Amino acid sequence: MAQFFTIHTENPHLRLIKQAVNIVRNGGVIVYPTDSCYALGCQIGDKSAMSRIRTIRQVDEKHHFTLVCRNLAEISLYARVDNAQYRLLKANTPGSYTFILQASKEVPRRLQHPKRYTIGLRIPDHPVALALLEEMGEPLLSSTLVLPGDELPMNDADSIRQRLEQQVDLVMDAGSCGLEMTTVIDLTDEVPMLVRAGKGSLDPFGIEHGS
Repeated sequence: MAQFFTIHTENPHLRLIKQAVNIVRNGGVIVYPTDSCYALGCQIGDKSAMSRIRTIRQVDEKHHFTLVCRNLAEISLYARVDNAQYRLLKANTPGSYTFILQASKEVPRRLQHPKRYTIGLRIPDHPVALALLEEMGEPLLSSTLVLPGDELPMNDADSIRQRLEQQVDLVMDAGSCGLEMTTVIDLTDEVPMLVRAGKGSLDPFGIEHGS
């Protein structure tokens, strides 16, 4: 049965952060808050935990996970980033964006796009998520918390607990996170391409709405 932490959004208690990280390091799947909506998270190299997230979401092997990172240095470790891409990333992180980039050798092949060898990465603008990442010292492997049959992500921690208490190891309640998912931008080409419109503005990328 899942543990349930009520955690302060602006000043998360370090003791609870450390407990959450310990759960992740021991193979756990957690529900944690981000600046766009709640997400499922686990350790990068944990195949079993990743499989559990796929089961919760009822998605197949083709589902793309996101590496949620604490800073640009971490993104640069897991993705190949040129100068133009770095400038865009620096200007728009942290924030409600997921960026598609060429994966580096640090990314396990099973996490990469099977043909393009790309990976989605983001830096969240949320104190709880950033505190988790800082304590982890590595990215969280994540997927938006949208359950089968639902059109929108889950946003109420009590409801999350009721529906997932037998399937996850921890629910971190930081209040409402919102229902709008990240904007996904593909930076693998010279011109940024919109993959999914979401919470993050398209203006910094020269992309028109409806593109």
